[in-house]
Amino acid sequence: MDPLSLAVGAGLVAIGWLGGRFGSRRRAGSTPKLTARCGCGHDLALHDRETGKCHAELSRRGMHGMREWVGCNCRRYTGPIPLEEVFSPPILPPES
Repeated sequence: MDPLSLAVGAGLVAIGWLGGRFGSRRRAGSTPKLTARCGCGHDLALHDRETGKCHAELSRRGMHGMREWVGCNCRRYTGPIPLEEVFSPPILPPES
């Protein structure tokens, strides 16, 4: 190990640390929504296609301050309809 490569490595570490410490950061709430969401806040993938019931689980504070998981109370998907359901017929025959 020569001193020049150690100095270059230390300089790269310092630049990376300073960039992470003082660089601009994105706010947590400023990220754009990439998926369609229901009124309950869950995606279409978590809702049943036939009944519309939401299969997601929510964390809430239970007895004695402990966390417990309960099912979402959403009964019908209220978000935007995907374009493939509007413009294209289903490829497979319906399940009977």
